[in-house]
Amino acid sequence: MQLGLIGLGRMGGNMRERLRGAGHEVVGYDRNQEISDAASVAEMVEKLSAPRVIWSMVPAGQITDEVIGQLGELLSEGDIVIDGGNSKFVDDAPRAEHLATKGIGYLDCGVSGGIWGSQNGYALMVGGSAEDVAKAQPIFDALKPEGPYGFVHAGPVGAGHYTKMVHNGIEYGMMQALAEGWELLEASEYVDNVPGAIKSWREGSVVKSWLLDLLDRALDGDPELAKLKGYAEDTGEGRWTVDEAVRLAVPLHVIASSLFARFESRQDDSRAMKAVAALRQQFGGHAVVN
Repeated sequence: MQLGLIGLGRMGGNMRERLRGAGHEVVGYDRNQEISDAASVAEMVEKLSAPRVIWSMVPAGQITDEVIGQLGELLSEGDIVIDGGNSKFVDDAPRAEHLATKGIGYLDCGVSGGIWGSQNGYALMVGGSAEDVAKAQPIFDALKPEGPYGFVHAGPVGAGHYTKMVHNGIEYGMMQALAEGWELLEASEYVDNVPGAIKSWREGSVVKSWLLDLLDRALDGDPELAKLKGYAEDTGEGRWTVDEAVRLAVPLHVIASSLFARFESRQDDSRAMKAVAALRQQFGGHAVVN
């Protein structure tokens, strides 16, 4: 099957190689012409036979809007656009409605797998019509891991990105729990071999997970993580997950806490903690650090 792929960065580039390895023809476009198969998006489209499937793998927001807008002018009735970036789910319906006026289908696809997806496969969460999903199914089958897991047609347009949003919210909580457990082990006077303790959980443990494996890998290279600064960015999905929890009155204690912990990491000298220290000094005469 043919596929046009826009965005050949860490994720898109690896996806191209996995698809080609499965026998699919991929025409990729990237602003970096050294890795691009076409000089422009228009040339990429011209190299594909109708009906076309184009997968956008660029950062969410304005860039994605520009790409999809451009594709709306270049594609024909019966073609399909897939947005595989981490777009906010509320952006999907307007895009689908706009493309539908031209007879162009739209699928939103949450993609998880990171830089390891090329060898392990990608978890794919897709929203859109069953008809459009079926047309692109050979591509999804090639990208997903072998076996029964790793793919879901989650529902109509927006469902794919919504599912990926919740997935990333859960990821926030799992990472925070692993990080806090590691910090407690580091602080304890009882445990001498913290990296070994983490490594021992990788098999036979109920906390066995890919994230745990990645923490172990990081500790192999830097046992005390001394080379890293304690700063963690959030890319939006955690915030959107908490926003949805508030809208639907669903308690998300762990995910909300892990999001706020990300914000705390950005403070070298927390102003809130200044106030807490001042209050402790005022009511109890507790010592403060100046």
